[in-house]
Amino acid sequence: MRTISYAQAAAEALQEEFRRNAKTVYLATDAQQNLINEFGAERARVTPISESVLVGSAIGLAGSGYRAVADLRMATFGFVAMDQMVNQAAKITYMFGGQSTFPILIRMTIGAGTSLAAQHSICPYAMYMNVPGLKIILPATVYDIKGLLKTALRDNNPVISFEHSLLGGLSGEVPEEDYTIPLGVAAIKREGKDVTMVALSRMVHEALAVAEELAKEGISVEVIDPRTLVPLDKQAIRKSVVKTGRLVVVDEACQTCSAAAEIISLVTEDDKTFNKLKSPPKRVCGRDTPVPYSPPMEHYVIPDKKKIKDAIRQLL
Repeated sequence: MRTISYAQAAAEALQEEFRRNAKTVYLATDAQQNLINEFGAERARVTPISESVLVGSAIGLAGSGYRAVADLRMATFGFVAMDQMVNQAAKITYMFGGQSTFPILIRMTIGAGTSLAAQHSICPYAMYMNVPGLKIILPATVYDIKGLLKTALRDNNPVISFEHSLLGGLSGEVPEEDYTIPLGVAAIKREGKDVTMVALSRMVHEALAVAEELAKEGISVEVIDPRTLVPLDKQAIRKSVVKTGRLVVVDEACQTCSAAAEIISLVTEDDKTFNKLKSPPKRVCGRDTPVPYSPPMEHYVIPDKKKIKDAIRQLL
């Protein structure tokens, strides 16, 4: 297999699906030059800086037989279009009694680590998990972003892709041939027997680094990447916890009402997994504060290897 970057894999996914379906349209405030060069400005449109117009147009296109991609860039910009996403796109198929589908892919970048301050550093996916009708993907690797974006572009429902800003330059192996990754299927990134660690987005890489270091101390950590939050692979997480008896969830988003809390609840509410727990599950999350601009303060509020190791050692 060849090695390409996370950003290249995402671009390839779009190009391949544009070739596959002539009714796919891309909407973004900045020019997607590779798409414009191959498919023309009608299918890869540069739009005004208005996120509600972007998502509203995508809904209209989807309802008219097209597959629409709305690239909102940073997730904070998405709040401007919350009505369109939450009150329209998420509900419209239900309100039409299932008579029409609305295939929309909404792309947003997330995450801290580059000193972009409070308004450009959040991970708000838990807010959207609370909205029935939206599917959510959280690709953490080069292989996964291509496969998940291709699946999202073939899905007949609104799908939101949250892509961490620090992953764009990540390198990884990707097959030459066409492939997709089904939604709702987690990836076991590393097998282990002492602790289950469920990690989200960029934290998958922190979790794997921690697992590698702890292995030298004789601590065996199983690392699971859910890959999609809606649908969520509950069975894979529960099966792992039954084996290890311990659970740590690592999530850069704020702790309160987090995806991490939802993952822990699906383990503790199930009798089979709850009875196998040897210690209370732990969350290693971002602190409940706006992300600071100052690099030392920013580092303080988001999870890192030390915080993850401390949580695992407490469980043991």
